[in-house]
Amino acid sequence: MDAKKTAFIAMMSALGTALSLMSLNMGPIQVALPGQGAVALDLSHIATFVAAIFGGPYIGAAVGFLSGVYAGYHFGYVVGSLGMLSLIGIPIGKAMTGLLAGFLYKKLKVGSSGRSTLAIPATLLSYIPESIYTIAYFLYIVTAVSGHAMEYMIPIVIPKGWIEIAIMSLLIAALAGNIGFNEFINRFLQLPKPEAKKTA
Repeated sequence: MDAKKTAFIAMMSALGTALSLMSLNMGPIQVALPGQGAVALDLSHIATFVAAIFGGPYIGAAVGFLSGVYAGYHFGYVVGSLGMLSLIGIPIGKAMTGLLAGFLYKKLKVGSSGRSTLAIPATLLSYIPESIYTIAYFLYIVTAVSGHAMEYMIPIVIPKGWIEIAIMSLLIAALAGNIGFNEFINRFLQLPKPEAKKTA
């Protein structure tokens, strides 16, 4: 990994952390008893998806993980009581989304001219592993570590996550189709310009 890619990971991770910090503190909704859990809007995946489009699956995974650290801390220590489990567990789920998004964007050539709308289904599909992981996290991983499941979080966290991803898929499609944004990122990473869509 060269210096440009390392700097890109750092820049996107900082953006993801800033988005997470701002959105999570806009007004979390307390669930059940105080200290047992809360849900809040988390926009950190915007940075994950941008990183996955231009950097590929591994950079997407790295940014997803690093951008998820604040959310892990927030739900583990600030509004929850799972501590280190949340600090590690939440970033792992976010890394899954970044990894699959990178593979799907690359396969569908989402960054290429005329293919930005494919970012919508690719973004939605990329959230499936994290969604399944989140269910398993509350049902089994939390139970194994703390001795009690948090199944009451599932009907709140999962729909909230899908709504966020649906909104982000539209935003990512708009960014992927924006020529100026594409040129800025490609110039930063010194990537070749995306090929124009060929017409018959």
